[in-house]
Amino acid sequence: MPNNPPDEGNTVTQQTDDQPKALKPALESMTLLVAAVIVHDKATNRVVLLQRSENAKFAQGMWDLPVGKSEPGEPITETAVRELYEETGLTVKPESLKVAHIIHGAWGVEAPNGFLTVVFAAHDWTGEPENREPRKHAQVRWVDTDAIPEAFVDTTASALHHYLNDGSEVSLDGWSAA
Repeated sequence: MPNNPPDEGNTVTQQTDDQPKALKPALESMTLLVAAVIVHDKATNRVVLLQRSENAKFAQGMWDLPVGKSEPGEPITETAVRELYEETGLTVKPESLKVAHIIHGAWGVEAPNGFLTVVFAAHDWTGEPENREPRKHAQVRWVDTDAIPEAFVDTTASALHHYLNDGSEVSLDGWSAA
């Protein structure tokens, strides 16, 4: 076995019992983690969309995918399952979700330090779409993929169109092209 000297300039420290196991999150600088779900009925070629109400925190009156923020310690697939059910009443299994697109935004309404949205596609679900959050949403319904409304939140509209057209899987929003 060769005698390899340690890399110069790289300090290796050993974890001891008196050191914390993990650093505390720097909440003020964290990127917000978000999940969105494209429920796609391939047989009828339609998707479940929601229209934000006039009381929504952002994008009032705009169409969107079911989408929401991850809770601390919550896996992103569980966020997707939870938010989809909370907003539409539809149930999907975490293992049936497929990554459809990823959006990395430089900033957002509730994310001044940026956000990362993992957009999943679901082809198996139970239930019928219903508006379970009427204060946040004006309506929730099936929409034909050839009739996607134009008044749509830019980032999720881009993700939906990329998914439907087998386009790129990552979108950057608000980053300078330096």
